[in-house]
This record gives sequence, structure tokens and C-alpha cells, in this order.
Amino acid sequence: MKKPEHHLLVCASFRLGGEAQGVCHKKGSASHLGYLQSELADRGLDQVTVSATGCLNVCDRGPAMIVYPQGDWYGNLGSTDAIDAVLDAIESGTPCEKHLLT
Repeated sequence: MKKPEHHLLVCASFRLGGEAQGVCHKKGSASHLGYLQSELADRGLDQVTVSATGCLNVCDRGPAMIVYPQGDWYGNLGSTDAIDAVLDAIESGTPCEKHLLT
């Protein structure tokens, strides 16, 4: 496997016991995983990997995602439009200021 250019870590709100709880899960972050995979394929972004994570501890601003190697944290990603904005930013090489957590 070739090292990906970007790695998207999507908060799936998993806790130590393995169960999903929390705001990101309740706001549909798990469904974002499938949408991201599909959208990445449609855009030809085959050097981007997506992974679900445990709780990222930004529940008040969820659903949340981290983009590496930039280390950009994004929040309030409750819609496909918001996710598309982050993917547009990845393609352009600039952060998506609207959803950037600071």
C-alpha cells in the first residue's frame, strides 16, 4: 500500500467499551464515512484514506473530522455540503475556514 497524501479521521464517538455514544454519532458521523468514500472516488482522490475514530472530545462542535498531514480540525460537519467544502479545501490545498476549529 502506498502512503496516502491525506488521512481523514472522522469522529465516530466510540468509547473504551466499544459502544458509539456522543454527539458526533448521534448527528450521523457514521453515515459520513460512506459518503466520504463515495465522494473521494468520484473526485479521483485515490490518495486519501478515511478512518473512524474514538471520541475526539469536541462534542459541542460535532460532527468532527481531522485532516492529516495538515492537522486541521473541522467541526459542525452535519451536512454533505459541509463535507464537500472540506474536500474542496483539500483539493485546493487551503483550509476550509468556515468549518475550521481553532
